[in-house]
Amino acid sequence: MAEMKAETMPPTGMPPTGMVVRSMTGQGVGRAEGELGSIAVELRSVNHRGLRFSIRLGDLLGPLEGRFEQLIRGELKRGSIQASARFIPAAGAVSGSINAPLVLAYANELHRIRESLMTNDPINLASLLQIPGAIDLGDRGGLDPDEIWPLLRKATLVAVENLDAMRATEGATMAAVLRDEARTIDTHREQIGQLAPTVVEQYRDRLETKVRRFLETRGLEIGPIDLLREVQVYADRSDISEELTRLASHLKMFEAALVDTDAAGRKLDFIIQELFRETNTIGSKAADAKIAASVVEIKCAIERMRELVQNIE
Repeated sequence: MAEMKAETMPPTGMPPTGMVVRSMTGQGVGRAEGELGSIAVELRSVNHRGLRFSIRLGDLLGPLEGRFEQLIRGELKRGSIQASARFIPAAGAVSGSINAPLVLAYANELHRIRESLMTNDPINLASLLQIPGAIDLGDRGGLDPDEIWPLLRKATLVAVENLDAMRATEGATMAAVLRDEARTIDTHREQIGQLAPTVVEQYRDRLETKVRRFLETRGLEIGPIDLLREVQVYADRSDISEELTRLASHLKMFEAALVDTDAAGRKLDFIIQELFRETNTIGSKAADAKIAASVVEIKCAIERMRELVQNIE
């Protein structure tokens, strides 16, 4: 087997220790060289509900597409992945002839486009040779795909490593923002918890005042038991203690999911739905202006979190 060396392109800004949440957006490049030549692999990723691939390989690497995709699938969980690999054979490693008419046709078309755009960018002949069919390889140019695979695998793993590091770095930034939003929610949850008992007291005072004023005009009286019964009905209907407890529980689950390696994005998305559901119930049950203001702030924080979570692996 030919000896190989890999070139790692280290990303800038590594995530904090213990942070494992990943963004689905990133780029990674990996290169590997050996006696047969050199391979450069580039991976680009954007957010997607599942794992989707768009693969572009040259003629020499075409037979390895299945293994190439399977290797990446084993390393990544979610995202829309654009994967490309470029193989530059070493001198004498490949036997074949250039399809001159095809290459010339592409070159002429590129020249025409360049004139239309009024640019002097040079036409890269090496890139033209990567066009499918540009080189007549005959029997794969004398190369065995199994001999090229270790080289492609090496470059791909380096590209995945760099992509993963970039996604982790962006994920760390996103996680910090999500934690800030979660703290905002918890602050308003505590404020609502402090306001909730006073809502019933205020309702009792308002109800008693209105009822007594109404009855006084008619020379009637209301017994304290009747008033207490009405207040109790209202207290039961407007009780939000369970919702506040579940809201606190969901926030703890959210924090745990931020450091979970198993489908964190899907878990976070589900927890956000639960946060919104509990908050919506609180808003509908607690008829108080101050509580309503806190509910609005919580909902705004949840929406900001929802947008970020859509891009987490």
